[in-house]
Amino acid sequence: MKDLDRLASPGTPERELLDRLSPPSLPRHVAIIMDGNGRWARQRGFPRVEGHRAGIRAVRETVEAAARLELEVLTLYAFSTENWKRPRWEVRTLMALLKEYLAKELRTMVENNIRFRPIGRIAELEPEIQDSLAGAVSATAANTGLTFQIALNYSGRAELLDLTRTAVSNAHAGRLAVESIDEDWVAAHLATAGVRDPDLLIRTSGELRVSNFLLWQIAYTELYFTPVLWPDFTTRDLLLAVAEFARRERRYGGVVEGAQEDAEEAAE
Repeated sequence: MKDLDRLASPGTPERELLDRLSPPSLPRHVAIIMDGNGRWARQRGFPRVEGHRAGIRAVRETVEAAARLELEVLTLYAFSTENWKRPRWEVRTLMALLKEYLAKELRTMVENNIRFRPIGRIAELEPEIQDSLAGAVSATAANTGLTFQIALNYSGRAELLDLTRTAVSNAHAGRLAVESIDEDWVAAHLATAGVRDPDLLIRTSGELRVSNFLLWQIAYTELYFTPVLWPDFTTRDLLLAVAEFARRERRYGGVVEGAQEDAEEAAE
Protein backbone atom coordinates (compact mmCIF):
# COMPACT_ATOMS: atom_id res chain seq x y z
CA MET A 1 0.00 0.00 0.00
CA LYS A 2 1.19 3.49 -0.84
CA ASP A 3 0.76 6.91 0.81
CA LEU A 4 0.09 5.41 4.24
CA ASP A 5 0.78 8.71 5.99
CA ARG A 6 -1.91 10.36 3.88
CA LEU A 7 -4.37 7.63 4.85
CA ALA A 8 -3.61 7.79 8.58
CA SER A 9 -1.02 9.68 10.60
CA PRO A 10 1.57 7.62 12.54
CA GLY A 11 0.55 6.98 16.15
CA THR A 12 -3.20 7.29 15.55
CA PRO A 13 -5.73 4.49 16.11
CA GLU A 14 -6.42 4.55 12.37
CA ARG A 15 -2.73 3.94 11.62
CA GLU A 16 -2.66 1.05 14.08
CA LEU A 17 -5.55 -0.49 12.15
CA LEU A 18 -3.78 0.11 8.88
CA ASP A 19 -0.47 -1.34 10.07
CA ARG A 20 -2.19 -4.59 11.03
CA LEU A 21 -3.57 -5.06 7.53
CA SER A 22 -1.65 -6.89 4.84
CA PRO A 23 -2.44 -6.79 1.11
CA PRO A 24 -3.54 -10.47 0.94
CA SER A 25 -6.17 -9.84 3.63
CA LEU A 26 -7.72 -6.83 1.92
CA PRO A 27 -10.94 -7.04 -0.09
CA ARG A 28 -10.29 -6.43 -3.77
CA HIS A 29 -13.77 -5.06 -4.48
CA VAL A 30 -15.71 -2.99 -1.95
CA ALA A 31 -19.30 -1.94 -2.61
CA ILE A 32 -21.10 0.65 -0.47
CA ILE A 33 -24.76 1.51 0.00
CA MET A 34 -24.51 5.18 0.93
CA ASP A 35 -27.41 5.79 3.30
CA GLY A 36 -28.29 8.45 5.86
CA ASN A 37 -28.00 11.79 4.07
CA GLY A 38 -31.56 12.78 4.90
CA ARG A 39 -31.29 11.80 8.57
CA TRP A 40 -27.97 13.62 8.86
CA ALA A 41 -29.62 16.81 7.62
CA ARG A 42 -32.74 16.37 9.74
CA GLN A 43 -30.72 15.87 12.93
CA ARG A 44 -29.09 19.25 12.31
CA GLY A 45 -32.23 21.09 11.26
CA PHE A 46 -30.99 21.40 7.66
CA PRO A 47 -32.95 20.79 4.45
CA ARG A 48 -32.31 17.37 2.84
CA VAL A 49 -30.19 18.90 0.11
CA GLU A 50 -27.52 19.79 2.67
CA GLY A 51 -27.29 16.14 3.60
CA HIS A 52 -26.61 15.25 -0.01
CA ARG A 53 -23.99 18.00 -0.26
CA ALA A 54 -22.28 16.71 2.88
CA GLY A 55 -22.37 13.21 1.39
CA ILE A 56 -20.19 14.38 -1.50
CA ARG A 57 -17.32 14.92 0.97
CA ALA A 58 -17.64 11.31 2.09
CA VAL A 59 -17.60 10.15 -1.54
CA ARG A 60 -14.43 12.11 -2.23
CA GLU A 61 -12.64 10.81 0.87
CA THR A 62 -13.73 7.21 0.31
CA VAL A 63 -12.61 7.15 -3.33
CA GLU A 64 -9.21 8.58 -2.40
CA ALA A 65 -8.80 6.12 0.48
CA ALA A 66 -9.77 3.16 -1.73
CA ALA A 67 -7.17 4.21 -4.30
CA ARG A 68 -4.45 4.50 -1.64
CA LEU A 69 -5.41 1.11 -0.22
CA GLU A 70 -4.85 -0.16 -3.77
CA LEU A 71 -8.27 -1.77 -3.99
CA GLU A 72 -9.19 -2.98 -7.45
CA VAL A 73 -12.82 -1.83 -7.48
CA LEU A 74 -15.03 0.52 -5.47
CA THR A 75 -18.76 0.55 -6.30
CA LEU A 76 -21.03 3.21 -4.78
CA TYR A 77 -24.83 3.02 -4.90
CA ALA A 78 -25.74 6.61 -5.76
CA PHE A 79 -29.24 6.56 -7.29
CA SER A 80 -31.62 3.62 -7.57
CA THR A 81 -34.46 3.10 -10.02
CA GLU A 82 -36.79 3.56 -7.01
CA ASN A 83 -35.31 7.00 -6.24
CA TRP A 84 -37.38 8.52 -9.06
CA LYS A 85 -40.26 8.41 -6.56
CA ARG A 86 -38.60 11.22 -4.58
CA PRO A 87 -39.69 14.85 -5.04
CA ARG A 88 -38.62 16.30 -8.39
CA TRP A 89 -36.56 19.04 -6.73
CA GLU A 90 -34.56 16.41 -4.83
CA VAL A 91 -33.89 14.37 -7.96
CA ARG A 92 -32.74 17.52 -9.79
CA THR A 93 -30.46 18.36 -6.87
CA LEU A 94 -28.91 14.90 -6.86
CA MET A 95 -28.21 15.08 -10.59
CA ALA A 96 -26.76 18.58 -10.27
CA LEU A 97 -24.47 17.38 -7.47
CA LEU A 98 -23.34 14.49 -9.67
CA LYS A 99 -22.41 16.88 -12.47
CA GLU A 100 -20.62 19.15 -10.01
CA TYR A 101 -18.70 16.23 -8.53
CA LEU A 102 -17.52 15.00 -11.92
CA ALA A 103 -16.45 18.49 -12.98
CA LYS A 104 -14.44 19.00 -9.79
CA GLU A 105 -13.00 15.51 -9.37
CA LEU A 106 -12.23 14.43 -12.92
CA ARG A 107 -8.71 15.85 -12.82
CA THR A 108 -8.06 14.08 -9.51
CA MET A 109 -9.26 10.79 -10.96
CA VAL A 110 -6.97 11.16 -13.96
CA GLU A 111 -3.96 12.11 -11.81
CA ASN A 112 -4.58 9.18 -9.44
CA ASN A 113 -4.97 6.60 -12.21
CA ILE A 114 -8.65 5.96 -11.33
CA ARG A 115 -10.95 4.54 -14.00
CA PHE A 116 -14.53 5.80 -13.83
CA ARG A 117 -17.42 3.54 -14.81
CA PRO A 118 -21.15 4.25 -14.37
CA ILE A 119 -23.53 1.28 -14.23
CA GLY A 120 -27.31 1.16 -14.51
CA ARG A 121 -29.89 2.35 -17.01
CA ILE A 122 -27.76 5.30 -18.06
CA ALA A 123 -29.64 5.86 -21.33
CA GLU A 124 -32.72 6.93 -19.33
CA LEU A 125 -30.90 9.86 -17.69
CA GLU A 126 -31.02 13.42 -18.99
CA PRO A 127 -28.74 13.97 -22.02
CA GLU A 128 -26.53 16.46 -20.17
CA ILE A 129 -25.96 13.93 -17.39
CA GLN A 130 -25.15 11.26 -19.96
CA ASP A 131 -22.65 13.65 -21.57
CA SER A 132 -20.93 14.32 -18.22
CA LEU A 133 -20.69 10.61 -17.51
CA ALA A 134 -19.40 9.82 -20.99
CA GLY A 135 -16.75 12.53 -20.68
CA ALA A 136 -15.49 11.09 -17.40
CA VAL A 137 -15.46 7.56 -18.84
CA SER A 138 -13.49 8.70 -21.88
CA ALA A 139 -11.01 10.78 -19.87
CA THR A 140 -10.18 7.88 -17.52
CA ALA A 141 -10.48 4.95 -19.93
CA ALA A 142 -6.72 4.35 -20.11
CA ASN A 143 -6.23 4.39 -16.33
CA THR A 144 -5.15 1.13 -14.72
CA GLY A 145 -5.61 1.73 -10.99
CA LEU A 146 -8.83 1.69 -8.99
CA THR A 147 -12.01 1.13 -10.98
CA PHE A 148 -14.60 3.47 -9.50
CA GLN A 149 -18.09 2.29 -10.38
CA ILE A 150 -21.07 4.46 -9.56
CA ALA A 151 -24.53 2.90 -9.76
CA LEU A 152 -27.05 5.36 -11.25
CA ASN A 153 -30.65 4.58 -12.13
CA TYR A 154 -29.73 1.08 -11.03
CA SER A 155 -31.39 -1.79 -9.22
CA GLY A 156 -30.48 -5.44 -9.02
CA ARG A 157 -33.92 -6.58 -10.16
CA ALA A 158 -33.90 -4.17 -13.12
CA GLU A 159 -30.46 -5.46 -14.09
CA LEU A 160 -31.66 -9.09 -14.02
CA LEU A 161 -34.86 -8.15 -15.87
CA ASP A 162 -32.85 -6.43 -18.62
CA LEU A 163 -30.57 -9.45 -18.87
CA THR A 164 -33.54 -11.83 -19.10
CA ARG A 165 -35.09 -9.77 -21.90
CA THR A 166 -31.77 -9.85 -23.76
CA ALA A 167 -31.52 -13.61 -23.41
CA VAL A 168 -35.11 -14.23 -24.53
CA SER A 169 -34.73 -11.86 -27.51
CA ASN A 170 -31.46 -13.45 -28.63
CA ALA A 171 -32.81 -16.98 -28.19
CA HIS A 172 -35.98 -16.12 -30.14
CA ALA A 173 -33.86 -14.69 -32.97
CA GLY A 174 -31.67 -17.79 -33.04
CA ARG A 175 -28.57 -15.94 -31.83
CA LEU A 176 -28.41 -17.78 -28.50
CA ALA A 177 -28.83 -21.43 -27.59
CA VAL A 178 -30.74 -21.74 -24.32
CA GLU A 179 -28.45 -24.51 -23.10
CA SER A 180 -25.48 -22.14 -23.40
CA ILE A 181 -26.87 -19.84 -20.70
CA ASP A 182 -24.81 -20.50 -17.60
CA GLU A 183 -23.33 -18.43 -14.77
CA ASP A 184 -20.46 -17.26 -16.97
CA TRP A 185 -22.92 -16.04 -19.62
CA VAL A 186 -24.94 -14.18 -17.03
CA ALA A 187 -21.83 -12.56 -15.50
CA ALA A 188 -20.69 -11.45 -18.95
CA HIS A 189 -24.02 -9.68 -19.61
CA LEU A 190 -24.48 -7.88 -16.31
CA ALA A 191 -23.79 -4.16 -15.94
CA THR A 192 -20.67 -5.14 -14.01
CA ALA A 193 -19.29 -7.41 -16.74
CA GLY A 194 -15.52 -7.70 -16.59
CA VAL A 195 -15.32 -6.75 -12.90
CA ARG A 196 -14.98 -9.26 -10.06
CA ASP A 197 -17.89 -9.61 -7.64
CA PRO A 198 -17.72 -7.56 -4.42
CA ASP A 199 -15.77 -9.10 -1.57
CA LEU A 200 -17.23 -6.66 0.96
CA LEU A 201 -20.53 -4.77 1.00
CA ILE A 202 -20.81 -1.86 3.45
CA ARG A 203 -24.10 -0.22 4.36
CA THR A 204 -24.17 2.95 6.41
CA SER A 205 -26.88 4.41 8.71
CA GLY A 206 -27.66 1.20 10.62
CA GLU A 207 -30.19 -0.25 8.19
CA LEU A 208 -29.86 -4.03 7.79
CA ARG A 209 -30.85 -4.70 4.18
CA VAL A 210 -29.26 -4.73 0.74
CA SER A 211 -31.93 -2.58 -0.95
CA ASN A 212 -31.96 -4.21 -4.38
CA PHE A 213 -28.22 -3.67 -4.92
CA LEU A 214 -26.03 -6.06 -6.94
CA LEU A 215 -28.34 -8.98 -6.16
CA TRP A 216 -26.54 -11.49 -8.38
CA GLN A 217 -23.06 -10.26 -7.57
CA ILE A 218 -23.26 -10.39 -3.74
CA ALA A 219 -24.09 -14.09 -3.46
CA TYR A 220 -20.87 -14.71 -1.46
CA THR A 221 -20.06 -11.16 -0.40
CA GLU A 222 -19.27 -10.37 3.24
CA LEU A 223 -21.79 -7.87 4.66
CA TYR A 224 -20.85 -5.07 7.07
CA PHE A 225 -23.36 -2.70 8.64
CA THR A 226 -22.41 0.48 10.47
CA PRO A 227 -24.64 2.99 12.28
CA VAL A 228 -22.54 5.85 10.89
CA LEU A 229 -24.56 8.12 8.59
CA TRP A 230 -23.02 8.51 5.15
CA PRO A 231 -21.98 12.19 5.48
CA ASP A 232 -20.03 11.21 8.63
CA PHE A 233 -18.31 8.23 6.97
CA THR A 234 -14.53 8.69 6.98
CA THR A 235 -11.36 6.81 6.14
CA ARG A 236 -11.41 5.43 9.68
CA ASP A 237 -14.83 3.88 9.06
CA LEU A 238 -13.61 2.30 5.84
CA LEU A 239 -10.57 0.88 7.65
CA LEU A 240 -12.78 -0.54 10.42
CA ALA A 241 -14.87 -2.33 7.79
CA VAL A 242 -11.80 -3.64 5.98
CA ALA A 243 -10.26 -4.81 9.28
CA GLU A 244 -13.47 -6.70 10.12
CA PHE A 245 -13.40 -8.29 6.65
CA ALA A 246 -9.79 -9.42 7.22
CA ARG A 247 -10.86 -11.30 10.37
CA ARG A 248 -13.53 -13.34 8.62
CA GLU A 249 -13.18 -16.75 6.99
CA ARG A 250 -14.71 -16.96 3.53
CA ARG A 251 -15.93 -20.49 2.75
CA TYR A 252 -17.97 -20.15 -0.47
CA GLY A 253 -20.12 -23.08 0.66
CA GLY A 254 -17.12 -25.27 1.54
CA VAL A 255 -15.28 -26.01 4.75
CA VAL A 256 -12.20 -24.17 5.97
CA GLU A 257 -9.24 -26.49 6.54
CA GLY A 258 -9.33 -27.66 10.16
CA ALA A 259 -13.00 -26.85 10.67
CA GLN A 260 -14.19 -30.19 9.27
CA GLU A 261 -11.89 -32.14 11.61
CA ASP A 262 -13.19 -30.12 14.56
CA ALA A 263 -16.78 -30.89 13.59
CA GLU A 264 -16.04 -34.59 13.21
CA GLU A 265 -14.36 -34.72 16.64
CA ALA A 266 -17.33 -32.95 18.24
CA ALA A 267 -19.68 -35.51 16.73
CA GLU A 268 -17.78 -38.51 18.13
